[in-house]
Amino acid sequence: QVQLVESGGGLVQPGGSLRLSCAGSGSIFSTATMGWYRQAPGKQRELVATMSTPGTATYADSVKGRFTISRDNAKKTVHLQMNSLKPEDTGVYYCNLRVVGQNSWGQGTQVTVSS
Repeated sequence: QVQLVESGGGLVQPGGSLRLSCAGSGSIFSTATMGWYRQAPGKQRELVATMSTPGTATYADSVKGRFTISRDNAKKTVHLQMNSLKPEDTGVYYCNLRVVGQNSWGQGTQVTVSS
């Protein structure tokens, strides 16, 4: 069973930066598509960014140019560098691992952007 543990959330002022990390386990990490999703209060969970095994990244339009996803298969980690943060980026950020037949989530980490 894959386990995902997020860290790095917190309170930051608008315009600031945070770096989220997700530590994974299991042998399938290197073959999985990894992603970050977020859920704001009263809203549905939405895609933020994904990275496939060849390293191809995709981003939500709302974060393009501000967020960068990266992964280290040897360390079984995936990161989300978030710059120029806005209040609308506030929410719980979840790490996701997806392969055929499996879709796993971490417990989430809170990001609050506020002055």
